[in-house]
Amino acid sequence: MKHTVNVFCLALAVLTWVSATALPAGAAEPEKAPGIILADQAVKTKDLWITSDHSQHAILKQPFKSGPEVTAACLTCHNQAALQFHETIHWTWIDPATADTLRFGKAGMSVNNFCLTILSNEPRCTSCHAGYGWKDKSFDFSSQVNVDCLVCHEQTGTYEKFPAGSGHPAAKETFFAGEGKTYYPPDWNTVAQSVGRPTRENCGVCHFYGGGGDGVKHGDLDSSMTFPNKALDVHMGTDGQNFDCSRCHSTTLHNIAGRVYATPAAEDRKTLIEDDLATKITCESCHSSRPHKAGTKPNDHADKVACQSCHIPTFARVNPTKMWWDWSKAGVKKDGKPYKEVDALGKPSYMTIKGEMRWDKNVKPEYFWYNGSMSYLTLEDAIDPAQPVWITKPAGSPDDPKSRIFPFKIHAGKQPYDKISKRFVALHLFPRGPEDATAYWKHFDWDKAIANGMEYAGLPYSGEFDFVETKYLYPITHMVAPKDNVVTCIECHTAQESRMANLAGFYMPGRDSFRFLDAVGWFAVLASLVGVMLHGLGRIVSQKNRRE
Repeated sequence: MKHTVNVFCLALAVLTWVSATALPAGAAEPEKAPGIILADQAVKTKDLWITSDHSQHAILKQPFKSGPEVTAACLTCHNQAALQFHETIHWTWIDPATADTLRFGKAGMSVNNFCLTILSNEPRCTSCHAGYGWKDKSFDFSSQVNVDCLVCHEQTGTYEKFPAGSGHPAAKETFFAGEGKTYYPPDWNTVAQSVGRPTRENCGVCHFYGGGGDGVKHGDLDSSMTFPNKALDVHMGTDGQNFDCSRCHSTTLHNIAGRVYATPAAEDRKTLIEDDLATKITCESCHSSRPHKAGTKPNDHADKVACQSCHIPTFARVNPTKMWWDWSKAGVKKDGKPYKEVDALGKPSYMTIKGEMRWDKNVKPEYFWYNGSMSYLTLEDAIDPAQPVWITKPAGSPDDPKSRIFPFKIHAGKQPYDKISKRFVALHLFPRGPEDATAYWKHFDWDKAIANGMEYAGLPYSGEFDFVETKYLYPITHMVAPKDNVVTCIECHTAQESRMANLAGFYMPGRDSFRFLDAVGWFAVLASLVGVMLHGLGRIVSQKNRRE
């Protein structure tokens, strides 16, 4: 193994030397790598024109009592906006590719291992929906005034949805015991007149706090990304490029690029030079497929290794992210009351209503072959509870030309399933009101909560349940580190604790041992050593002859 590493390191040194001497004598090396030059051109103009001051519109100065009233005012000018938004996944919460079957998506049969499913829990979950009033199946998705324009566009930072308000802000001063926080009605005129293009704060209200808290779901998205520095993210750093989310998640007719289910976020890896109307969701859009200086080794990796694999060495670098959630431990009380314990990171390690949790910081990603598509299990799919169940899996392989080695966060845990049908179950968690007799967070009765959730989902339940270990993957694509903090070659090309240790089906120099190649490598080393010695001896002899 050590021999393999030595040979590989020598090969790298030789390649580096050859690359350095490949330039013609006297030729000046470019100051910047091509990928940097292209990116500089793509963001050359940062200022965006503002063509309307909404504080001057008379219709936004009228008294408002609710969000739908504000939306109705917005629609008097933006009369196509809600219709466009109705066609997006941010509104439907359904993967467009499976809209006819309602399988994939939060509003469909999808399941996860953090909050499990929104079915029967809509009043709580839809506090992160860009709409008003989604409390159950009766929600009118065709209503234009049910669209919440403000959550994405208001710029005061004071607009808050009530956590259990089905997408509405608090109508009056209301204390929410789950957070120990009091919510107040917004100043409707102030927030309506402040609207502008979405910022990190707008997107982060939901995407930084998804799954029930800061950093629960995405290891690379949490509140630290609201105003990050360049060391945390070179693109979004306020002391760097200071990108808003929409700089890369470009938008057409309110469709925001970047969501991944079975359909990749981008089918083609085109630069803006090839197609200036393409989305900027891939690194190649701005940096090209050969972003490094000509003749350097990293360019040779670009067809098989995603940029993120090298440029995001760890995630959750400022705030911790949840790595484990065990629902089977939920329900334990102290002195007859629900309780919570906090770990050394200041995060909950146990909650009666949610179970046991583990958090971590500076986490090294796990790596998989990934072509942009993900497979998902649903409430209708059979599982094998005898082993950990992968709820999501990336599609891809070494032989797939669209695949790259890509970094992921694995969120693991335990969740309930039907012992007889061997399928995941929908769990009714959040009480619909004081008379709710089945909500788990009110009565802590697994059987009743599962029975109610499955009935709501229209699925059978055998009456027998148990818990199964599961894994859920999230692509890591934010928190891009500066170039002096990238993954080093030896972290992957090593036989000991390689970052790529779990990847098989291909040969990786330094990590893998192959006797024939090792023998060839050592022969090359010895031959080179002999050549150097003979050359040196020849020089000594020739100098001696000249003196004589």
